[in-house]
This record gives sequence, C-alpha cells and structure tokens, in this order.
Amino acid sequence: MDTTVLIAGAGPTGLTLAIELARRDVAVRLVDKADAFFTGSRGDGLQPRTLEVFEDLGVLDAVLAAGSPQYPMKVYLGGEFVQERWISDRLEPTPAVPYPNVWFLGQSQTEGILRDRLAEFGVRVELGAGLVGFTQDDTGVTAELATGETVRAQYLVGADGGKSFVRKSLGIEFEGTTDESIRMLLGDVQAEGLSHEAAYWFAAKENPMSGVIFTPLAGTPHFQFGAPLDEDDASASLPALQARVDSVTGGTIRLHDLAWSTVWRPNVRLAAAFRQGRVFLAGDAAHVHPPTGGQGLNTGVQDGYNLGWKLADGSPELLDSYEPERRAVAARVLGVSTAIMEKYADGDEDAHRRGDDTKQLDVGYRGGPLSPASAGELRPGDRAPDAPLIDANGKPVRLFDLFRGPHATELVFGDGPVRADFPGYRVLPAGSIASSADLVDAGGHAYAAYEAAAGRRVVIRPDGYVRTIEG
Repeated sequence: MDTTVLIAGAGPTGLTLAIELARRDVAVRLVDKADAFFTGSRGDGLQPRTLEVFEDLGVLDAVLAAGSPQYPMKVYLGGEFVQERWISDRLEPTPAVPYPNVWFLGQSQTEGILRDRLAEFGVRVELGAGLVGFTQDDTGVTAELATGETVRAQYLVGADGGKSFVRKSLGIEFEGTTDESIRMLLGDVQAEGLSHEAAYWFAAKENPMSGVIFTPLAGTPHFQFGAPLDEDDASASLPALQARVDSVTGGTIRLHDLAWSTVWRPNVRLAAAFRQGRVFLAGDAAHVHPPTGGQGLNTGVQDGYNLGWKLADGSPELLDSYEPERRAVAARVLGVSTAIMEKYADGDEDAHRRGDDTKQLDVGYRGGPLSPASAGELRPGDRAPDAPLIDANGKPVRLFDLFRGPHATELVFGDGPVRADFPGYRVLPAGSIASSADLVDAGGHAYAAYEAAAGRRVVIRPDGYVRTIEG
C-alpha cells in the first residue's frame, strides 16, 4: 500500500480527518483538485461543540486568538438606526460546557490553522492532485490523481464537497431539493463607513427582512455580506452589490475590494449512503446545508472527528458504525437549518435568532450500534461533559484535559460517598494504568452528570462520547 487512507478534499472536514489519523501514526495523504488554497470566509461560525473538538485537536488557542465572539447587530431601516440585536444569548461558561457561545472565524483562516496543525505531523495538503478515477477491491482502493500518479490505499474518503467526484463515481443518490426561486449573493468585501465593532442589517422600512447584512471578519479588513438577488438581477458584481446597498442606505457606504463572492441557492441534500465498501463520504460530499444556522462546516468537522479513530482502529464494528451514527445526525441538523431558512422566507423577524439546537452540544449517538441501552442520567452515546476537578496533590485539572488525545478513557467511580481521602473516580488512559490520576472534585463529591455513575465504570470514546457504562 502507498498509504493507509487517501482523503480527497482539503476543506475543514478533510483536514480534521487527516489530523485525527496523523496523530495516531496512521499513514494518510490529503489531496485537493484546487491549485491554490481557498481565500474566502464562507462558513464563518464555529459552534460550541466544534470548539470542543478543536481543543482536543490542539488548535483551539489559535482559533480563539484569530477569531472573535459574536458582534452586536445594528439594524437600520430606511437609513435610520432602529435597534441593536444579538443573534443568540451570550452565556457564561459552565463546568460542563466550557465554550457555550458561537465563535466567528473565516473558513479560510480556520483551514489555515488546521493545515499548520497537520504539518506538525509531517503531512501537507497536495494541491492540483484531485481524483480523476478509482476502483476498489477486497483489500483496498486504487486511485488515479490528476497529476498522473496512481495511489493504492486501504481506504478512500470523499470529503470533496457538494459536487463530490467520489460520491458521483459511486453512484450514490444525493437526495433533496434545490430551490431556484431564492438566490442570495454572498461574499467578502471592504466597506468604508462601517465599523468592525459591529454587524449591520440595512433594509427598507416596508420590507425589513429583505435587507443586506455585513458581518466583520476578524483579523481582516473585510466584511462577509449577504444580499438577496431578485429575478431581474443579472449580475453578481461589485457594482450590482453597491447599487443594492445604496438603495437601502442612501449612498453612505462605499464598497471596494470584492475578495470573494458566490450566488447561493437553497440546496438541501443528504447522501443515500455514507459508505460503499472501502470508500466513505464526509462533509458536504455527504450532506449540504443552507447557511442559516451555521451548521454545514461544523457537521463536516464532526464527521471527520467521528471517522478518524474508527479508520485508525479498522475493526468492522467501528467502520460499520460510521454511517448510522453520522447520517442520523446530518439528517437532524439539516432539519434545523431548513427550519431557520423557512423563517427567513416567511419574513419572520426572529429568524436571525439562534437557540441551543444550533450549538450541536446535543448531538449524540444514543441507541446507535456502539451504544447499547442503559438506564441513568448519563447514557451510552451521550456527549461526556467536562468537569473541573483537583487531583490527589491538589492540582486543578479538567476531564477534558484527561480526555484529550487519541486514546479512549475509562472513569472508575468509587463506592459510597466521596471523601477527600477516597477519590470519587479514577481516569485511565486506555492501556496506561501507570499514568492514572486519582481525582476528587472541589466539593468532595462526584460531579454533575457523572454523579449517577458512582460505583460504575464509564468508558469514554476517543471522540468524547460515552461508549459503555458498567457495574
């Protein structure tokens, strides 16, 4: 074999998967048909669960340093300031949820951070090397690259976007709809007259929901914008956008340096299968979302996070679990995105508001192939929450610190009430009892959701979900 896993597509999904494999010393190659890296913002909202994933991958500090929290949105109707809004409630961190709020960072910047992390493992993206053909047999996949190279791999993953060559080659149906009646111009532009301390919504008084939105892009001079296109709009150019903005602002804002733009149409689709033999689909190749709710990039990152440890293990049980776990999640998340999009279409003024259903903290695999039924507050398939603790030497530590890394984790809870001299539970990195740490929380009792597991053994999967509860 030339490599263990060949990944087609070097967006956030492919990069996450490649890091997951590389940090487990699994041979991986990541190829992309593009000749240069993407430079636009596109998916710029990172949800709380994605931030937890990024902490585990070792990129969270860089993401937080480069991005920003949500901006207040200043609403102008007919050129007059009306009110200031927030897209969601700003929440304080809790012991169980250390990152409760969405974080904003342009997609190209996120990808750059992930590429730098991947390079630390000696793996780099191969540009201009898209797939042009592949076949598979019982022992592997033979792929042809645009460079003329033939690559033999044990597995192939198509993370190559909504127009996925891999998915189309497999003949997998991409079920869903595309609504040609709705079009929106999206992109990145500089805007003189706007402050980078806020987002903006400009619209006519008589039609407040048909406006133009500008959101600052942290670390850049640009704003991400979104503007509806009428049937008569023949151009997605800078002059066309300027004319639209002038019509709702009175000409007080000058746009320039259109760095990236695209015409978006509602395209809601889900692949009929996420796997065929030794070939897997992930990210937009498996599901495409409306931008409403900021779910697409985040769902793709979690696809890669779910698939990575399973490919590294290679057991049939784990590989077989990828499709039922992730396809069910993608279907549910598509429902959330679509419901928000329909609110916009109906002119609902609260359509911009985001609730807990967009944070993906409730994503789980209860009842799935790796999660047998179990009673109790904490169940197999649930996200294992964080908790602040102190070790036997009085040093503060978090469960997420102990979960971090490519290993599974076992929590062994003691019997009876927890006392300072009788730790509540023990954390054991898989196969490494010598590095266990006896822990007790600062209040002297088992913490939060774990409290019901006293006297039991809880195994946490490498991706942070409960595998089993025994005892």
